[in-house]
Amino acid sequence: MIVLFVLLVILEDCGYMARIAFVMDRIFRRFGLSGKSFIPVLIGTGCGVPGIMASRTIESTRDRRITAMTTTFIPCSAKLPIIALIAGALFMGSAWIALSAYFLGILCILMSGIILKKWKSLSGEPSPFIMELPPYHVPGMITVIKSTLDRGWAFVKKAGTFILLACSLVWFLSAFSWNLTMVESIDSSMLADIGNSICWIFEPLGWGNWQFSVATLTGLLAKENVVGTFGVLFDFAEVSEDGNEIWTVIASMITPIAGFSFLAFNLICAPCFAAIGAMKRELGDWRSTGFAVLYQCVFAYVIAMVIYQFGSLFIYGTFGIGTVVAAILVIGLIYLLASKDPFRSGVSDKGETSC
Repeated sequence: MIVLFVLLVILEDCGYMARIAFVMDRIFRRFGLSGKSFIPVLIGTGCGVPGIMASRTIESTRDRRITAMTTTFIPCSAKLPIIALIAGALFMGSAWIALSAYFLGILCILMSGIILKKWKSLSGEPSPFIMELPPYHVPGMITVIKSTLDRGWAFVKKAGTFILLACSLVWFLSAFSWNLTMVESIDSSMLADIGNSICWIFEPLGWGNWQFSVATLTGLLAKENVVGTFGVLFDFAEVSEDGNEIWTVIASMITPIAGFSFLAFNLICAPCFAAIGAMKRELGDWRSTGFAVLYQCVFAYVIAMVIYQFGSLFIYGTFGIGTVVAAILVIGLIYLLASKDPFRSGVSDKGETSC
């Protein structure tokens, strides 16, 4: 994570960010977004919170709100342990899993740009791209070190609060029953009961067991919790960042395509509480924030379901009612992407790019 933070700070300080936004404007404009939307996305690969906050540099209110709602689709540093866990446990550590995660995030951002622009309050033309391009220069060593340490310390504080508290809560719920007595088996714990009560929701996604359902819930506090939660559930005192100690257990519980569905859902669904708070500051009210979180969760569910159902059909020949529902969802997505915006004024899409 420190290496990632260093590289992002260098890109920001040397003057490259403005230029990549200029280059990406022509591409993003085709999807209803401004080239400046790429800057929050790129920053979001380090952490979703500064990525969302970076959307305030976009002049258009509509573009700014859409960017704040979709920036967290790109995998941030907190999601890297989940990628490493699934890639190591089910795909023999293939680097293509990590690469596909980033491609999936970008694809979801572009698709959402088209879909959300057809919502009445978010409809409209992308704003013209106007940005001063600073001269290239060598990044300042002090600036790079200071910014990297600031971001690294922010992660450490997050690990010492959200992650520690969440893992402690998971341990307590997994160790006691509802009458507050110690349980001999985790299957009779409060945590198992909670997971069993909601696991049916994720059955069409291929991972309808309570352990994966609980890990997804704790991931809403902080995405780093997912691997730590598995460590607690599978009775490991400590797990490494990529969770290699539990790879064998994970591989015995789900198929690779179900694992990729689990990965896709946790990458795209609602971000951690800290990012939701940042989203609320940018969107201005809890109603808009609630809509954004609901959209993210529903969109993640649809994508994960399509991945699992069609993946199972093509790889294992499995066909059922879930496959039919997934086909209907694909048709619905195609319709949303291809249909005309009912609220657009008919003005040409072609905008001016200036610098």
